[in-house]
Amino acid sequence: MTTTTTNSTIAARFNDISPVPDNEVPETIEKLINNSYFRRTAEPFVKPLPWEQFTAVMSQCRTKDDFQRHIIYPVMKQLIAGTTEELSGAGWGNIPEGKGYLFISNHRDIVLDAAFLNILMFEKKRPTTEIAIGDNLLIYPWIEELVRLNKSFIVKRGVSVRQMLEVSKHLSEYIHDTVHRRAQPAWIAQREGRAKDSNDKTQVSLLKMLTLHNSSDPEKALQDLHIVPLSISYELDPCDYLKAKEFQLKRDNPGYKKTEADDIENMYTGIMGFKGRVTFRFSSCIDQAIREIPAATGRNELLEQVASIIDREIYRNYTFFPFNWVAYDLMTGTDRFSSQYTDEDLSKFNAYLEKQIGKIDIPNRDDVFLRVKMIEMYGNTVKNYLEAH
Repeated sequence: MTTTTTNSTIAARFNDISPVPDNEVPETIEKLINNSYFRRTAEPFVKPLPWEQFTAVMSQCRTKDDFQRHIIYPVMKQLIAGTTEELSGAGWGNIPEGKGYLFISNHRDIVLDAAFLNILMFEKKRPTTEIAIGDNLLIYPWIEELVRLNKSFIVKRGVSVRQMLEVSKHLSEYIHDTVHRRAQPAWIAQREGRAKDSNDKTQVSLLKMLTLHNSSDPEKALQDLHIVPLSISYELDPCDYLKAKEFQLKRDNPGYKKTEADDIENMYTGIMGFKGRVTFRFSSCIDQAIREIPAATGRNELLEQVASIIDREIYRNYTFFPFNWVAYDLMTGTDRFSSQYTDEDLSKFNAYLEKQIGKIDIPNRDDVFLRVKMIEMYGNTVKNYLEAH
């Protein structure tokens, strides 16, 4: 059997979750162009470019890299110009050379965490990452087609408990194949869903999933992925008031569940809202730190320790803005970081909280509770940073 045949056979195993194969890109683009719902959603993002001109460029794309270069990159650059003050990356020298690696990051925005990362990778002339995305966000077929064109792979969540182990092992094998055999970079968030209070913690269950392709040697399974913790810092979170609203709704009704409409509102608000300055900071690959864990350490303890290593690296590499320092002092009732902000910054933050809380329309709105939750969103990163040091 030739290498090409072997590679094709391996790739076929993952067709249900992998990005679109390059030989299916033209067909997938054709389906998207002919989908009226895709047009209705995408057209506002590409203006002032006429739709016919935009789709003509789409039709010329033959690979996922073509699609990212000619479609995603210019659209994202236009979005960044209108919704951020600055997008920057730091710690580039920490990314391994000549092999695949897995970024594990904190999670702030449903769509933009990975999208911004790939813009930075593209501009550094590095390979863009494959992106983990939960199937709960693939609300319409065209969304799945679009994200798979943009190098996303699918994390199946809506499965029974009986199916979960099989699905998780399949995902683990795909990520390992991507990073280890194909030497491609990949990205996954440290937890399922965003940490709505910004108290970022790596889920041990995520690390357990990553080791399922080689359960007998979890230490090697993790080292083979060359994990690079990544800290994502947004000066402003456009969804902060939506997250605070969800906190109150869950407090008042423990059985509260978000709807598809809520997910769409969060995605749209996150994409279109103003984020101020955004920084991605890469920590060192943790292979050596994993090697230093004693060989006799049990599997569960090993995973706990690796989760702590990732958390510590994320905390140490946050970027802070005046609102973070203000929020920490308000949260703790101290003036520990008063030298990091001005009276004007404090006034601006209080006015900002008032404005965001004013957007929340729910019965028995509890402004005091909502204010506390929003302060935590901006202050918890400082708290965790201090603990990591």
